[in-house]
Amino acid sequence: MKVAGQWRYVDRAIDHFGRVIDIVVSSRRDAGAARRFVQRAIGTTKVAPAEVATDQARLYPAVLDELLPAAWQRSDRYANNRVECDHGRLKARLRPMRGLKQDHSARAVIVGHAFIQNIRRGHYELAGDAPVKQRVAVAFDELAAAI
Repeated sequence: MKVAGQWRYVDRAIDHFGRVIDIVVSSRRDAGAARRFVQRAIGTTKVAPAEVATDQARLYPAVLDELLPAAWQRSDRYANNRVECDHGRLKARLRPMRGLKQDHSARAVIVGHAFIQNIRRGHYELAGDAPVKQRVAVAFDELAAAI
């Protein structure tokens, strides 16, 4: 995605249920950015995964061997379809916004999008018994009542 006319890389960690765990927006796609991303994802869940699906970037095997030596890295053709499906919905949301100007605002918008997607998919206890089409509205009503 572009932020203020510059390309930025968006990395998303998604668990095996499809829940978005963490998001990192970085200006470079190097080993340092990959290391920070993996460390933040592990820190968020407090669990080391047994399997990690990535795209075919050359930097991931070295970083994953360093941080998760017991994890199996999948980078075959359709391994990261879950991430790519979520990416398509995000791009559809960002297109009418006509761009973002700062990295932290891009991260805030992407995290908000992930939160709404997680509510819509029923990953939280908010509005768990509500019909799918009304889940977001009921969840915000519950949040407003709690505040």
